[in-house]
Amino acid sequence: MAQAWKCSGMRWSADGPVLVWDGGRRSALTWGKRVAFWVAEGGVRTCVGARGHACPVGAAVPGRSTGARCEVCARLDRAHSVAADTIADDPRPYHVYLAWFGPGMVKVGITAEERGSARLLEQGAVCFSWLGVGPLMAARRTEELLRAALRVPDRIPYAEKRAVRAALPETAAGRAREVAELHERAVRLPAWPESLVREPLRVVDHMGVFGLADVPVAMGGVSELVAGGAVGGELVAAAGPDLHLATGGGVVVLDTRLMTGWGLVPAATGDELSVPVRQFKETSGVQDGLF
Repeated sequence: MAQAWKCSGMRWSADGPVLVWDGGRRSALTWGKRVAFWVAEGGVRTCVGARGHACPVGAAVPGRSTGARCEVCARLDRAHSVAADTIADDPRPYHVYLAWFGPGMVKVGITAEERGSARLLEQGAVCFSWLGVGPLMAARRTEELLRAALRVPDRIPYAEKRAVRAALPETAAGRAREVAELHERAVRLPAWPESLVREPLRVVDHMGVFGLADVPVAMGGVSELVAGGAVGGELVAAAGPDLHLATGGGVVVLDTRLMTGWGLVPAATGDELSVPVRQFKETSGVQDGLF
């Protein structure tokens, strides 16, 4: 019987997306590569632990959970988190950014300056621009200012991001328009923290990085993995944690966060798909706004 591997998730490197496995092994993901594996028979999805520590009880977690953590480990993971506002004394400078995922879908966020654009790639931002850079609390106050004054959210569910990928403008200018308009409105707002240095509009487009141009529209997404189930297809695009796989039944999106916690066995070939798949609703053009 082939050895079962446990996936630690997908990362974005300078050369593109890679799958990381427990123990440090990495699998580079390139367009046209066949991604094929099956979930070990009789396997159970177990908690991945928190902050480098294994789950003390090896708790079972639901197949549809994208965090793959039990309640105790989830709380521990967020106990020292910028996103959860539990850190106020981080001395690193932070960027404030506007990220665009599709028509009518822009969010504001912050990320440590040292991380560069990694956070935007991880979120699946089709394009983005920096707004400013400064101390953590100044960046956080600016984020709150934009949320209140411009009604720009700081979170957008991945399901909504996937739904608009079928309606992306063909030109870079078309994709940059909403970011440019919001950037102009944002820099005119009063009450920006004095310690935050404003940055000019420079829209970075990830359409080519993600490989989304000229890719067939995805017909659905894997909703969960199951013991004994198989996934196989040709990688045609990737965005955030999502792999777009061309299978015999069309392009299907696999959220790689669903892979964590399972024992996975590599398959040599095939485009078999024997796990639950949720069909996407048809996109009828540009949205009027957020869902």
